[in-house]
This record gives sequence, C-alpha cells and structure tokens, in this order.
Amino acid sequence: MQPTATALSSAPPAARDSAVAAVPWHCIVVVIGAACIPIGVLWDISWHSTVGRDTFWTAAHIMIQLGGIVPGLACGWLAFKTTFFGTEAERAASVSILGARAPLGAWVTIWGALAMVTSAPFDDWWHNAYGLDVQIISPPHALLAVGMFGVALGCLLLVLAWQNRSEGAARARLALLFTLMTGVMITMNAVFITEESFPNQHRGLVFYIAAMLQFLPMVVLVSRASSLRWPATVAALAYMGIMCGMIWVLPLFEATPKLAPVYRQVTHMVPPAFPILLVVPALAIDLVMRFWPATLRRDLSGSLLRPFAAGWWKEWILAAALGAVFLALLLTVQWHFSAFLMSDAADNWFFARDGKWPYFVPQGNWTNEFWKRGNVNLSAPLLIVAFCVSVFAARWGLWLGQWMLRVRR
Repeated sequence: MQPTATALSSAPPAARDSAVAAVPWHCIVVVIGAACIPIGVLWDISWHSTVGRDTFWTAAHIMIQLGGIVPGLACGWLAFKTTFFGTEAERAASVSILGARAPLGAWVTIWGALAMVTSAPFDDWWHNAYGLDVQIISPPHALLAVGMFGVALGCLLLVLAWQNRSEGAARARLALLFTLMTGVMITMNAVFITEESFPNQHRGLVFYIAAMLQFLPMVVLVSRASSLRWPATVAALAYMGIMCGMIWVLPLFEATPKLAPVYRQVTHMVPPAFPILLVVPALAIDLVMRFWPATLRRDLSGSLLRPFAAGWWKEWILAAALGAVFLALLLTVQWHFSAFLMSDAADNWFFARDGKWPYFVPQGNWTNEFWKRGNVNLSAPLLIVAFCVSVFAARWGLWLGQWMLRVRR
C-alpha cells in the first residue's frame, strides 16, 4: 500500500485538476446506494419489532446488503477503469494499492462492501448454530456494522474529493451530494443510539451525551467542509426526512407477531420513534460557522471564504462556542418536545406515540412517562460535564472538517 497521509490529503497539480463539467454518475449511485443501509436497518428493526422471527432472505436484509453491493460494484468499476483506462488527471486524483488505482473513497467503499457481503453467510450460520438473534452484538453483526460504516465513510470521501476538485455548478451539486451523504451517516448514528434516545429519555444526561458524541461532530464537519450555504441544516433535514419517511410508510403494511410472548396486538409494521429536532441546533451551527471570524471554508469556486487564522487556541474557542450553542438548543428543544411526544396530542400517525412499541413490550403507563435512569439534574457539575463533552465533540468535528477541505484524491 503506497499512499501516505500527506499524499491522501494533498492536491494534485493544477494542470491535472481542471473543473468538472458534470457530476459523475458513480457519485450519485453510491449516495443512493448507501442510503439503503439506514433504510434497511430501520426496516429490519421494524420487522423484528412486529414479526419477531425471520430468515436471511427478508426484504429488509436484502435492502441492507444492496446498500453495500451497489456502491461496492460502482467503486469496483471505477477502480478497473482508472487502473487500465484512466486519463492522466484521473490517475493523478487516485491512490495506488498493489498497482491498482482508484480514489481513496472507492477503496474504503470496496472494503466495506466486502465486509458486509462476508457477514451475510456468517450471520446465517450463526443463527442456525445458536438461534435467531440470540444477541444483538454478535460477531457477524459486528462485522456487518463495521462494513456498513466503511461503505458510508467511503462514499462520503469519494463525493468529497470530487467536490473539492470541482467548480461552479458542478461543485454546488457535488456539495449537495456530500451534504446528503452526511445526513445518511447521521441517520446511521441515530440508529446506533436507538436504545438511549426514546422520548422517555430526553430528560436524561445519558441521552444528551450520546447525542453530542454522535451528532455534533457530523454537523460541525459538514458545516466546515461542504460548499453549501447551510450544510449542517440540510444534513439534519436529510436525517429527519429518512426517519419521518419510515415512520409514515412502515405502518401502511400489515403484519402480525409470530413469536411469543405477545403483549401488544400489533397489526401493522412498527415504526421507529420520532427523530430529535436536530435541525434547530444544526441551523445554529451554520450561523456560528458563517459569522465566526477566521473560519475555514470554501465557496463554489473553491476559494476560501475566510482566511484561516493559525493558533490552536482559536479553534478551541470556536469549539467551545459551537458546543455551548448545540447543547443549549438541543436541551431546550428536546426537553419540551419530548413531553409533547408522550402526550395525547402525539397519539396519531404523524408522531406515532404508541405505535413505536414492539409487540413484546408490556403495556403500561411507563411508556408515556419519563424514565428515571439518567435523569438530568440541573446542577452545575453535571452541566459542566455535558459542556466539556460538547466542546471535545465539536473540536473533533472541526479537525475532521479541516482535513476534509484538503481531500482531493
């Protein structure tokens, strides 16, 4: 493996780096394909919450695997073309591995797709040997999760590199694809913390720490690395759009439990819980990044919007501002919105107050009450802990976004 860290983030010569006239088809394909991953996972969770047992050949499992196979095949074709028929500019904007050439994102996507495909027969054997879903975090599920993250990260880097090499209208469209891909990754992170993010937990410290670790770095990095005017806002809307789409579409399909015990008479596919209102703190992140002095971003021509002021302490000050704004708004919004989500006003198809509970969950008033575990005590020590977590999460996002501005291969 020949590339170094410097080679991966450094720009090829300007002569090889001309503006792209149109968005490459494989960039569109990989983003659409990667979006199948969180959609398929949410579908699969709904299947387990509604039916209870399955085989590998369920539609949800196929959707998940398509999320790896489609981007993997597209990137495999890109690697073949670049290696044997690539132009000088295409080869200059690629990374060499064992003599083969392809963009960095394509290699990461291919690796992730192989991991996902490998996990499929392994998971089927595991179920036959130990039963259906004995554990959520089983070895084949862990391999699948790593593969899904690899595919999503690879697709993100692939579109990012094209954005950074393009100008004008093409750059704007690629920036939109990059931002939407970030929204897909935010959705995957939201699925990862499902067990800590029910509305019943939105007054608990654990939920806010989990949300800051999973969401804050993503909205900060896209706000810095994307060329859109409001990238964090668009990414948050993409996440909420995927989640709400599943909430509204899944219950349209009839289904019944097939595995005891059955505590709820479920007659339709169970939807996920309503998403958090991430768009509110994300909009604030965009505003801070836009008007903060000496922030590093690029416009549609590839030029810096503001010169980057050297000094690590200035980045930490910005991280503190971003973390404080994100925590304050998320806490304020979800503290009140979660109460609404558990009220009678949310007992409908739009918010799915009671429809989100699986058939194997006993009924009771506890489903519409705040749970005591991890409740936020509005004391100074706990709020300081939460603020410190937000600062480090924002700083991590700023560093990633700064590195992404230089990715062109």
